[in-house]
Amino acid sequence: MAGHSKWANIKHKKGKADAQRGKVFTKIGREIALAVREGGADPSTNGKLRDIIAKAKASNMPNDNIQRSIKKASGEMGNTVYEEITYEGYAAGGVAVVVEVVTDNRNRAASELRHIFDKNGGTLGTTGSVSYLFDFKGLMMIEREPKIDEDELMMHALEAGAEDVQSSEEGFEIYTAPNDFSAVREALEADGYVFLSAERQKIPQTSVDIADEEVLARVEKLLEMLDDFDDVMEVYHNANLPEEEEED
Repeated sequence: MAGHSKWANIKHKKGKADAQRGKVFTKIGREIALAVREGGADPSTNGKLRDIIAKAKASNMPNDNIQRSIKKASGEMGNTVYEEITYEGYAAGGVAVVVEVVTDNRNRAASELRHIFDKNGGTLGTTGSVSYLFDFKGLMMIEREPKIDEDELMMHALEAGAEDVQSSEEGFEIYTAPNDFSAVREALEADGYVFLSAERQKIPQTSVDIADEEVLARVEKLLEMLDDFDDVMEVYHNANLPEEEEED
């Protein structure tokens, strides 16, 4: 995807997150529950939990909510078993879509996702059917500000273990291997950098342009319905969506 499109998409997602804060916090609460179950409630010894806390803060989730979610996950939520599942498929126009789900009901999730894809002219595929079109990377995005020295940021990021730093008018994109993400993020946070976004992501190798307005509408409706489904944590796709649509 084009760099500008990526920035527009992140800002669009954050704007939508602010408008649907309760839903976003519910989703992050599920991720916290899963991380606590897998590695315990102490962020100092649970790297996955540290990463999700950073994601929660980037989504403007108050610290009280974060701590409440951790306590709930280590106590009352013990009876609710969440699992992570990745679904793959195609939207209209041959757009590849990867959907990451955290659910307490695998059958419900699969049924709802199949319905969403079918309703919007897409198809759910088998494991591996589209994931090969994406690279799994850590990606941190920092908005450009006068106080940020580009050479200094690049030096700090590369010394911390980043693979690549790309700059644009909007800001800086710092890429890492998945296993190096936490260390690079924590090093840059310690240096005082604030992230617009910081997550491990599936990044499309190439993007698909959609010329047909009807197909574009179907793709956008599918992505919107996936985003509205509580079990869905992340949606990755290779559609090159128009900027004005992303920034609405």
